[in-house]
Amino acid sequence: MTRKATALDVARRAGVSRSAVSLVLNGRGDGNVAKDSQERILAAAAELNYTPNAIARSLRDQRSRVIGLVSDQAVTSPFDGEIIAGADAVARSRGFVTLATDTEQDALRDLDAVRTLLDRQVDGLIYVTVGLHELHVPQGMLAVPSALANCYASPDSPSGASTLPSIQPDEVAGGHDAAAHLIGLGHRRIAFLGGEYSSPAVALREAGFRAAMAEAGLPVREDWVLEAGWDIAPGHTAATALLSAAAGERPTALLGGNDRAAVGMVLAAARLGLDVPRDVSVMGYDDEQRVASVMVPALSTVALPLRRIGEEAMRAVLGALDGGDRASGPLLIPCELTPRDSTGPAPAV
Repeated sequence: MTRKATALDVARRAGVSRSAVSLVLNGRGDGNVAKDSQERILAAAAELNYTPNAIARSLRDQRSRVIGLVSDQAVTSPFDGEIIAGADAVARSRGFVTLATDTEQDALRDLDAVRTLLDRQVDGLIYVTVGLHELHVPQGMLAVPSALANCYASPDSPSGASTLPSIQPDEVAGGHDAAAHLIGLGHRRIAFLGGEYSSPAVALREAGFRAAMAEAGLPVREDWVLEAGWDIAPGHTAATALLSAAAGERPTALLGGNDRAAVGMVLAAARLGLDVPRDVSVMGYDDEQRVASVMVPALSTVALPLRRIGEEAMRAVLGALDGGDRASGPLLIPCELTPRDSTGPAPAV
């Protein structure tokens, strides 16, 4: 029977010390092991099909090598699960695994979820939310290295919660870039049809929209700054009300709260006999899979950096576990402007 390869076998194959193998395979090679040696170690480990003994390593360093993920609904969400995917990928690359539990947006289950994961001896915790939210941080998250993904601590959270790393999309810059894209196409009459103002993201995006308009010296029509929901029907209703006006009195561009609402806006334009983007441009937000890129016309949008949020949250937790300086406070991740077919030059009036 073939003997399982050991770290010493990898060290001999790579021509390095056993301690160098341990550093590299535990994700601590940078700064400790030369790059060429790291490459030889990784190649040798692959050739020998070597995998570290997770149980022995856990006993040695007194860690479970498990990071707990608490989600309000991201596990079952159609696209915020990307946050969890990003966190899990970073964890696996460092020899950790993740254990996720979903509270299904029931605040009473938060404490139980955190307590259950701590009882499983997790080394760290990440709280993940669907959409940017203020969060009453469960006390147990202060017991181990923790991070907040797509959320931030509410004022009534336990003392110290505000210093937890909070990885968030840069929504102000996202709203600014969306508006600047439309302005760059020559639009001067732009409506901001945000989602629901119960979401902090909407006010932040509106702030970015207003900043871009001010930079261009353009006035904001307050009657064109509306709450237009997160789905097709309310987007359709809001757009119909604005686009029913005469050509010189209606907006030439609509900035939607998300891609689904933007779909409703495109449908409203078509129902009124208007072409998108010849007569009116429509801008989405999120870059939701199976919506934005497959819509006809394909939606111009702003992509939420969901996977990157998960990656950075996990890096913050693992960095604290490695004894480095603990990250604290908000980290804003850029949202990428993604122009497609639903936006075009402003029509001549």
